Amino acid sequence: MGRRSRPSAPEGYKHCLGCGEAKPQSEWHRNSAASDGLATRCKACRAIGNRVGHLKRAYGITEAERDEMIAMQGGVCCICLTAPAVHVDHCHETGRVRGVLCLNCNMGLGLLKENPDRIRRAIQYLEGTRGSQHS
Repeated sequence: MGRRSRPSAPEGYKHCLGCGEAKPQSEWHRNSAASDGLATRCKACRAIGNRVGHLKRAYGITEAERDEMIAMQGGVCCICLTAPAVHVDHCHETGRVRGVLCLNCNMGLGLLKENPDRIRRAIQYLEGTRGSQHS
């Protein structure tokens, strides 16, 4: 069985097996095992593949499932209801996906160790200091 011929690319360019476009060599990651020293897919195609693979590996969901969650949330973070929902949030004990949050709310939960008692105390603290001289 013969090798499939690839379209020729101009000097300094390479055809991507992902998108089929000829792109400058600066748009490729290095691969020392390849005959030309470059990966088979351009950086953009590899990034898409890595993102899709990450969602499946880390959370067991597809991009479509994540997008459906975001749509059900109206496109915004479940907590602040203002910033775009971009970070999949999950329980670190069970692995269950809870929703999609903005960066700040996702980090806030993490910094509070996802501990409901800490979060309740933080709420009590904030509500108890309203109207004080140090607000």
